[in-house]
Amino acid sequence: MASVKGSPGVTTLCVALAACWPDPAGAVVVEADPAGGDVAMRFGLAQSPGLLSLAAAARGGVAGGRGEDAQLLWRHAQALPGNVLVVASPPDAARARGALAVLAAPDPAGGLGPLLAAAAHPGAVVVADCGRADPGSPVMPLLRSADVMVLLTGAHADELAHLARRIPEIGAWSRHPVLLLADRDKDRGHSIAAVARELGVAPLARVPFDPRGAAVLSGRRSVLRWHHSGPGRSLLGRSAREIADLLAPGAPAPTTVGRPERARRRAAARRQNDSNVAGRAS
Repeated sequence: MASVKGSPGVTTLCVALAACWPDPAGAVVVEADPAGGDVAMRFGLAQSPGLLSLAAAARGGVAGGRGEDAQLLWRHAQALPGNVLVVASPPDAARARGALAVLAAPDPAGGLGPLLAAAAHPGAVVVADCGRADPGSPVMPLLRSADVMVLLTGAHADELAHLARRIPEIGAWSRHPVLLLADRDKDRGHSIAAVARELGVAPLARVPFDPRGAAVLSGRRSVLRWHHSGPGRSLLGRSAREIADLLAPGAPAPTTVGRPERARRRAAARRQNDSNVAGRAS
């Protein structure tokens, strides 16, 4: 997951998707934001294990084969409430970028490296929070290798204006890019149909404005509140579950970003389905 401008809630949605994935036991969130991470501070996690210890292990050649590479990621994860696993990044941008330079770059020996090896493990789902993406980002190899690159953007005119100019470029970053709209406040901004019409790209779904649900998923509520208002019960959580079902293997092919002509041809057929998802999430 990534954004192109602002902070539309990528980290919170990553946690929600991992918690609501059809098979959550295999899901792990990796904070791969070059600007530094937030999860450890939000949930009061220990400094280690995490992204830095994972990078140190990878740099030191701790893993001895593909099977061990695949398991390395889980050995450096910590559990959030609800047993959501996360490999947390330090808040310091320089240290985060240093770790990502090791973890996201292709393996010189031809291997997959710990992040991609983990993602290739049967039943595993790596939800990578890539922050604000640009061509010079150290996580670009992750975006290019991802099964799906989910781009989250607000639905107001200024947010969409930045995205509109970059759609052809962004579409070339990934094999399967998809677009989600995030409601940042009660003023929801443009509709899915309007965005599809103006950008030539039909958003997959809409993420609702849900401050209470976001607070639980951001560590601003107690563990007890997680169980009462968390992913399974909150408006945001229910929306994340529907989005996860659409993104999971075996789901219909997501609507792509950066293929305007193709998107226009498919928009009429997909718009009703997208509108239904948006309506349920709203």
